[in-house]
Amino acid sequence: SKKTRYLLPNILTLGGVCLGISSIKFSIDGNYSLAVIFILLAAILDALDGRIARLIKGTSEFGKELDSLTDFVSFGIAPVFILYFWELNSFGKLGWAITLLYSVCCVLRLARFNLTKIDKLKKWKINFFEGIPSPAGGILILLPLIYELADLNFNFNIKNITPYFTALIAILLVSKIPTLSFKKISVSPKSTVFILLGMGTIFISLLFYTFKTLLVFGVIYLISIPISFVIYKSKDKKEI
Repeated sequence: SKKTRYLLPNILTLGGVCLGISSIKFSIDGNYSLAVIFILLAAILDALDGRIARLIKGTSEFGKELDSLTDFVSFGIAPVFILYFWELNSFGKLGWAITLLYSVCCVLRLARFNLTKIDKLKKWKINFFEGIPSPAGGILILLPLIYELADLNFNFNIKNITPYFTALIAILLVSKIPTLSFKKISVSPKSTVFILLGMGTIFISLLFYTFKTLLVFGVIYLISIPISFVIYKSKDKKEI
């Protein structure tokens, strides 16, 4: 039973890396919609494996290291290669330099995350990341592509800002800007039904309006970054 507890989260982690690598293959084939969906599925598995490991008491040092390596492949290499095959290659050396910049920033962010320790006297900090997490970064840099796949027809050439937007997300990965992690959230029993209803609505939206929904959530996440910064600073001042 102990081996099973350790095995299940690692199987989910390995599933995530398979999805990430497969997304590169689909982008090479020009199937960008499926490539983006595979990155989304990899992010969902990444969110589940750690929580399931803690739930069934199957956490291990091996699983922690495997998760970081998988995150680098699925969110540090795959998304930016999808962008490179889609548009960044048209910028020549600059496009390749931005591809490398994002990957380097992602691996630095993961290394820093593994060494981060929360002060026991400031447990509230567990609800915040330092910089944006790699799964969020992997989806955010795909927003220009997602915008095109959503086919919104706003007469705006999103491709022109793609390299600059990718560089911005790369900087946010290694920044020290606090972002919400939602690791420790207390949910009232009365609100459970509404949360389930909300999750069901999100699932249906992703099923029928996949790219439009991803675009909306990406924009909401970007807006939440300054909000989380303000919340973090206000909590930090109360501790002083």
